[in-house]
Amino acid sequence: QVRLRESGGGSVQAEGSLRLSCQASGTNYYERYCMAWFRQTPGKEREWIALLSTGGGTTYFSDVRDFVKGRFTLSRDHHSNTLNLQMSSLQPGDSGLYYCAARSGASCSQGPNEYAYWGQGTQVTVST
Repeated sequence: QVRLRESGGGSVQAEGSLRLSCQASGTNYYERYCMAWFRQTPGKEREWIALLSTGGGTTYFSDVRDFVKGRFTLSRDHHSNTLNLQMSSLQPGDSGLYYCAARSGASCSQGPNEYAYWGQGTQVTVST
């Protein structure tokens, strides 16, 4: 049973930075999981922001809106089993509840329903 715990959220002004961390526990085979960050805002479904492929070789960023690629980076600390989302040049549109999620198997997915394991979420608020 994989357990995920997010941290690092908070309130910042526009153009500021935050680093979100997702501490994983419960398995010794983290490379068998696709890891992802999702964001949820009131009244909307969770939307994917960034993915780390199973095995950790490739990162993907949402380009549907907000253009996070180029502003966000994703990395994994293998020693501590932590997935980090470094966010810079934050804008009010980046605000929301950020969730870390894990999915076992060879492929990743952008759909939240494909992920069996979730953290409790960490709030990010960006003000002008």
